[in-house]
Amino acid sequence: MILILLGPPGAGKGTQAKRLVETRGIPQLATGDMFRAEIKNGTPLGLKAQEIIAKGDLVSDDIIEGMITNRIQKRDCDNGFILDGAVRTLGQAEMIDHVLAAQGRTLDGVIELVVNEDELVERLNTRIAETKAAGGQLRDDDNEDTFRYRQKVYRDQTAPLIPYYEEQGKLHKVDGMGSVEEVAEQLDGVLDGLEANYCASKRNRS
Repeated sequence: MILILLGPPGAGKGTQAKRLVETRGIPQLATGDMFRAEIKNGTPLGLKAQEIIAKGDLVSDDIIEGMITNRIQKRDCDNGFILDGAVRTLGQAEMIDHVLAAQGRTLDGVIELVVNEDELVERLNTRIAETKAAGGQLRDDDNEDTFRYRQKVYRDQTAPLIPYYEEQGKLHKVDGMGSVEEVAEQLDGVLDGLEANYCASKRNRS
């Protein structure tokens, strides 16, 4: 089963993706991890990406496409995977569709974690205050201005993916404002249905 999780910063995508790796037995493919692996292995794509990153520029979709193409051919992706951070724009969504089609595969589902952005900001500020009170160390991006900027980038660049996947009939919405357990329960309900369809489709192809 091949999945994408959508949602603005702070929606809990990473938390739910890690849980799905354990419960569904499919890997989480994060763009950053793929970059680091290619760079560590000294591949042509890795060297090209390293040069671009060193200059502070954004890695092109062509390089991301090559890395994803290489990664999803590994055996641990035979039964599917979760794409994390590889689909941020409409152009990248179309690129992923192309990569999968070239391998005779297709995206099974896109889960949007629907959240209240203002409430997420309140949660961030509460966490910052608690961390400071406990004498903990904050990350560089642990501030409201940066968080709101990242939310705006999501709305401007990634939110257009929602109607794109709706038209394909692949978008499923989950209320992301509950507890981790409550969100997980909703997510599992959606994925159980998708998994049943995936297994049926796989039997028909065999």
